[in-house]
Amino acid sequence: MPSFDEVLKEAGEFGRFQKRVFFLLSQTGITFSSLFASVVFLGRAPDNFWCRIPGAAELSDRCGWTLEEERNFTVLPLHLGNGSGSGHCERLDVTWDTSASCTSPLARYGNHSTGDLPLAPCHDNWVYEQPHSSIVSEYDLVCGNAWMLDLSQAILNLGFLAGAFILGYAADRYGRILIYLLSCLGVGICGIIVAFSPNFTVFLIFRFLQGMFGKGTWMTCYVIVTEIVGSDQRIVGIVIQIFFTLGIIILPGIAYLIPTWQGIQLAISLPNFLFLLYYWVVPESPRWLLTRKKGEKALKIMRNIAKHNGKFLSPHYSEITISNQEVSNPSFLDLVRTPHMRRNTLILMYAWFTSALIYQGLVMRLGIIGGNLYLDFFISGAVELPAAFLIIVTIDRVGRRLPFAMSNSVASVACLITAFLPEDIPWLKTTVATLGRLSITIAFEIVYLVNSELYPTTLRNFGVSLCSSLCDFGGIIAPFLLFRLAAIWLELPLIIFS
Repeated sequence: MPSFDEVLKEAGEFGRFQKRVFFLLSQTGITFSSLFASVVFLGRAPDNFWCRIPGAAELSDRCGWTLEEERNFTVLPLHLGNGSGSGHCERLDVTWDTSASCTSPLARYGNHSTGDLPLAPCHDNWVYEQPHSSIVSEYDLVCGNAWMLDLSQAILNLGFLAGAFILGYAADRYGRILIYLLSCLGVGICGIIVAFSPNFTVFLIFRFLQGMFGKGTWMTCYVIVTEIVGSDQRIVGIVIQIFFTLGIIILPGIAYLIPTWQGIQLAISLPNFLFLLYYWVVPESPRWLLTRKKGEKALKIMRNIAKHNGKFLSPHYSEITISNQEVSNPSFLDLVRTPHMRRNTLILMYAWFTSALIYQGLVMRLGIIGGNLYLDFFISGAVELPAAFLIIVTIDRVGRRLPFAMSNSVASVACLITAFLPEDIPWLKTTVATLGRLSITIAFEIVYLVNSELYPTTLRNFGVSLCSSLCDFGGIIAPFLLFRLAAIWLELPLIIFS
């Protein structure tokens, strides 16, 4: 009886049908990458804020102060008396009431110089010049609460991790397209709830769920694309990364045009509902159907593929049955059962971890180094585009291992050099950092390709999901590593990345 690959060859390995499905599913990369990197814009630090003295709001209303006048009465005395210039995280330990003077509210403390007045830490009385423009100002993620911004990104990656295990397993058990559609629905619904979260706890819960479903959409669409083409066409797994990069390039434009974090959140979430229309145009993976003893459904899909590709299946292909692979529910033991499989699995896990940690760290670093965030983010995304083309040109000529080793080496050296380049030659510092971003992108994309190639159909979705869970673990660590170490020395995270 003919094998599946023989049938696919006659139906067309990458004809009009596969190109259409590939283009449609690739759009998932745009929404997923926007979710992946959105914290850079959702969590932008407010340009100017200060800590309000208790009773200041009521006094300001009575006296008719503008925000600038209230800030001068609050922060300027703090600066003159105690040498604290910002008033971000502390305030004078005083209370204003209705008896305070509108022109000199601190006059009642005239027996003491301003410098003698005690200070108190600020807890929940911050005033922002642009309220609710980011989750930082929305939920007061400043000063002692600054680590909660790191937590919000770590929670998203924790959702990616859960999605890799739960939805990766479900896709191997219940079908690729079913899990893909359910995941798209979940991303859209959770994204809306995140945008209108009444408090930070609800925000974290549904950001976790959005990450879980987001991972389900990305991993499942990737596997469907690689399973409906011939083995010689698996390079589409690299090409699909271009759409991930397009999402990175589009995101700063969305953030520039939409002034609030809620608007940005909705803009990257709502398009997922459009993917539900794929129910009528994207079929189940015929490879998966064969492993689940559903040969008739697989054959029907193959005939449809042949028809759209202008081909015709030979009559004897009506006898196509289940593949020779044993049908069983996947388990972790299958990935480490033999020495060769065990070696591949462990190497892939480490490669996923390092690639994700460095890639996400370099992306988030753009939010803390100053400059024009929108332009810098756009340029850093644009430099990723050559990565896919470089891989396509070289990977079939020199293999997978050499480009992977070289890209990691270049990324390491670039991060190390960038850390020690002086600030007075920014063009050189930016150029070297860009080279590191390009190199780690190449390494990341090669891991995607090789991971799907090294496992059989019955284990492919589970194997890719499990190994890529280390990617999510790297993403959980990345924000804490970047923001906490950068507080010590801005370039210290680059040395760790190297």
